[in-house]
Amino acid sequence: MHIPDKFRVTDPSRLHRLIRSHPFAAVISTGLRDPEVSHIPLFLDADHAQLRGHVAHANPHWRSLGDGADVLVIFNGPQAYVTPQAYPSKRDHGRVVPTWNYAVVHVTGRARAVADRTWLLRNVNELSDQQEMPFAHAWAVSDAPDDYIQKMLDGIVGIEIAIDRIEGKFKLSQNRTQADRAGVIAELTGRPVSAEQSVAALMESQAG
Repeated sequence: MHIPDKFRVTDPSRLHRLIRSHPFAAVISTGLRDPEVSHIPLFLDADHAQLRGHVAHANPHWRSLGDGADVLVIFNGPQAYVTPQAYPSKRDHGRVVPTWNYAVVHVTGRARAVADRTWLLRNVNELSDQQEMPFAHAWAVSDAPDDYIQKMLDGIVGIEIAIDRIEGKFKLSQNRTQADRAGVIAELTGRPVSAEQSVAALMESQAG
């Protein structure tokens, strides 16, 4: 991924935060003839430098992974179109054009397919627990009948990714003046779409 220095993020805590807040990822590997891609939620185990998830048994992607295959994992964070109308500099000289602000994290590593039921049960628990955190009355895997959960486990295959490298690109108007950045934050904050407001919040947190 091309990352200009202004947009490069190397702080592990910031990269991990984006992964955990936007866990639905694209897992990409090289198949026998064409690239293989699966879109799945992943759990980040930073202590062991792993990503863990699962795919449907009917998904042929896991067969190409075997005991180890190189993968690229893409986590897309907040993103929004930036209108030139947001820049105060438009009124000064008019030399402005539209752009897109976004945050993305790429992870490269080695993936393997996992059929072990203990591993699979742990994964469905950790993914569910992570996503249920915002709810006052969180659902847990143990809420469902055990025989039903065991049947569901028959239909999935685990994907375990040993992380080799994490890189982040947070393109958040760092190449604009402070006044233009403030204009973008104000314009995005005023939009009705929460995802676009999230870009403004990310810009503000970076400025702080």
